[in-house]
Amino acid sequence: MRIGLIGTGRIGTFHAAALSRHPDVTSLVVADADPVRAAGLAAETGAVPAPSVDDVLSIGVDAVVITAATAAHAGLIGAAARAGLPAFCEKPIALDLPGTLAALAEVEAAGTVLQLGFQRRFDAGYAAAREAVRAGRLGRLHTVRAITSDPAPPPPAYLPLSGGLYRDCLVHDFDVLRWVTGREVTEVYASGSDAGPAMFREAGDVDTAAALLTLDDGTLATATATRCNGAGYDVRMELAGERDQLAVGLDDRTPLTSAEPTGPAAPDKPWPGFLERFAPAYEAELAAFVEVARGERANPCDGREALHALRIAEACERSRRERRPVRMTEIPGG
Repeated sequence: MRIGLIGTGRIGTFHAAALSRHPDVTSLVVADADPVRAAGLAAETGAVPAPSVDDVLSIGVDAVVITAATAAHAGLIGAAARAGLPAFCEKPIALDLPGTLAALAEVEAAGTVLQLGFQRRFDAGYAAAREAVRAGRLGRLHTVRAITSDPAPPPPAYLPLSGGLYRDCLVHDFDVLRWVTGREVTEVYASGSDAGPAMFREAGDVDTAAALLTLDDGTLATATATRCNGAGYDVRMELAGERDQLAVGLDDRTPLTSAEPTGPAAPDKPWPGFLERFAPAYEAELAAFVEVARGERANPCDGREALHALRIAEACERSRRERRPVRMTEIPGG
C-alpha cells in the first residue's frame, strides 16, 4: 500500500516513522510546504519526497495522512475527497463550525473515508474504561472527571492559530467522554482563567479552563485543562459509579504526589508530553487507518465524531465568554 503524508512537523514526523515501520505500507510519500524539511524526513524514514503538496494527491497513492498546519486541514480533506482517496487527518477538521461542515459535505458528496486523529480512543486505559462502563461493572455512572494538563505553554505564535484551549486541548476530553460513556452532552457551563503568562491575554485565550458537562442520562462530568502544569504531562479520567470507581492514566509516571504519609511520592520520570504518553495509541490509530483504507474494518472515528466534539468546545467557549450555561441545542450542526 502506498500512503502519502502531508505535513512534516512534530506529529507528521512521528506518524511518518510509524508508517515506515508498518508491514503493509510498501511506500511512503511525504510532502510539506517546506520542501527542504520534507526531503530531510524522507531521508530519515526511507520515504519518497514529493515536489509539492499537490503532487502527493496525483502521484498514485492509495490513501493520504494529513498532518499539516491546522489552517490547511479542511482544504486538504476536500482535495483528498475529490481525488477519491481515503484520508486520515489530525484534529481538527477546521477551527470553526462552517469550515468543518463544508469539509464534511465534500467527503460525504465524494463517498470517501475520513478518519480523525483522536488517539485516546486507541489508548489501552480509555478502552478498558469504555468496556467497564458498557458492561455495567461500575453500576450507574454518576460522575466523570477528565483532566488534561500540559507541562508548559506552547510558543506564543501558536495561540492565535490554535482556536483556544477548549477547541485545541479539551476537545480530546470531549471526544473521549462521549466515546467511553456512550452518552451525549446536553448542557455545558464553562469558565477560564488568563492569570498566567501575558501571551494568553494578548491572544484572547485562557491558560486554564474548567467545564461542567451534563450528559443526557443525568451523569455529571467535569473537564479541566491547563497549559501550566510544571509537574509534567497529566491526562486522566476518573469514572465513579454506584458500584465501583475506575481511573485512566494513573500509573507510575503520572505527575502527581500524594500529601498522605503513606501515599506515593513524585514519579522519577513523569510523562514529558503527549507523544510519549500516547505513543502506542498513535501507532494503533494509524494501523487502524491502514485497515480502514483497505476496506478491512469500519471507520473508528469519522468526521461526524469530530463535529460532535467541536460543538461541545464551541458551547464551552460561548459559556465562558457569556458567563452562562449553554444548551447544546444552541450550537448549530447537530
